[in-house]
Amino acid sequence: MDINELTIGQAKELSELFAAKGECIANPFEVGTKYLIRTVTHIQTGLCSNRCGVFVFLTDAAWIADTGRFADCLEKGNFSEVEPYPSGVWVNTTAIIDFSEFGHELPRSQK
Repeated sequence: MDINELTIGQAKELSELFAAKGECIANPFEVGTKYLIRTVTHIQTGLCSNRCGVFVFLTDAAWIADTGRFADCLEKGNFSEVEPYPSGVWVNTTAIIDFSEFGHELPRSQK
């Protein structure tokens, strides 16, 4: 099959095959909002300051090595181990397990 010879109907059929069915394809992060993000390998906190495609940029960001009791960290904003990023971090949203708005002061000291 020569892709240059596809009809509009065939191109639409191919598009349907690769379309994300029932999925949100927009970046859900809001600039100016603080988040706690769990990815497949790390936990980050930070203030969303930019979005680009599947990436979100966090300022005042920290890698959380140990949350302690997870419900307690969400409720009280306390963590057992914190490693701050000096200049922020880009997070790939395709690796996110879950995230929530973080209504506490962002951790900025190593712990």
